Amino acid sequence: MTTLQNDTLIRALLRQPVSHTPVWLMRQAGRYLPEYRATRQRAGSFLALAKTPSLATEVTLQPLDRFALDGAILFSDILTVPDAMGLGLYFIEGEGPKFHHPVRDEAAVAALRAPDPAGELRYVTDAVSEIRRALNGRVPLIGFSGSPWTLACYMVEGGGSDDFRTVKSMLYQRPDLMHRILAVNVVAVTAYLNAQIEAGAQAVMLFDTWGGALSDAAYREFSLAPMQQILAGLKRHDSNGTRVPSIVFTKGGGGWLEAMADLGCDALGLDWTVDLGAARARVGHKVALQGNLDPTVLLSSADAVERETRRVLASFGSGDGHVFNLGHGISQFTPPEHVARLVDTVHAASARGSAYQSP
Repeated sequence: MTTLQNDTLIRALLRQPVSHTPVWLMRQAGRYLPEYRATRQRAGSFLALAKTPSLATEVTLQPLDRFALDGAILFSDILTVPDAMGLGLYFIEGEGPKFHHPVRDEAAVAALRAPDPAGELRYVTDAVSEIRRALNGRVPLIGFSGSPWTLACYMVEGGGSDDFRTVKSMLYQRPDLMHRILAVNVVAVTAYLNAQIEAGAQAVMLFDTWGGALSDAAYREFSLAPMQQILAGLKRHDSNGTRVPSIVFTKGGGGWLEAMADLGCDALGLDWTVDLGAARARVGHKVALQGNLDPTVLLSSADAVERETRRVLASFGSGDGHVFNLGHGISQFTPPEHVARLVDTVHAASARGSAYQSP
């Protein structure tokens, strides 16, 4: 594989010295870009887009052609794994993802099997390989998966939820069933991420989108513990012996930073409710930190984008181990020129040798 021309992201995730704070954005390939919308229309559906490696490659590279981002993230969906389990993923406009066959009783739980990444999920690893070739060493490629708990939320609820009453009721009433679902998901996600690494992913990320919906005890048992099992089974190096960093992001996870820092990952993603400086003091030198601008800032003015971007940089302070990102995925209503202002501000304000300026 081609040597990386810009390895700033990898170095920051490993808490090594960098020339500037690297930046990438969750959902950076998406509906806020007119070129993405055009490709999506050409594909005919979101699933067709995600399941066609050439189109997934095209949209993965679109934000890199517009902005000086320091990383690419595989264009895919966190629900590819349960879809490959046969749950029947589909999308309703304005309502998000749904499953034809939610997992809600003993028989459905007993029937769950981890999919083969080389079989039902081959289109994902093919996309990873194709994206790596297309990037040609410009920036690193990040692979990802949903966490076992977050996948379980969709699998049991049958889609998104405001209160997660179905999955949380199962958790409390039949913890044995929930542990069985999570055990299958651990096997599935570990194999899935390792397959992405084998195909060329240079960093991997676990999205624990719904961990923050749990109580403290439930989070530790049903979200944190399964993620720790995955990290213990992850490949730490690619076929050339190059280190592959791992990132864990629990939305609403600010209360568990110390426990998350002990998971065995290289970096923690933070949502916008956490002060970066305080988080840095809490986790010490165990992990790098990724985040954490409120995505809504990008819907305001260009000047506000620059001011709040500088505020995030100042919150982390000087030194290494910071990857700039949003505190969650970018909004579809974001003006692309505001993303350009954010990226340019991060690079200019964090260039080593220039002082951080408080807002």
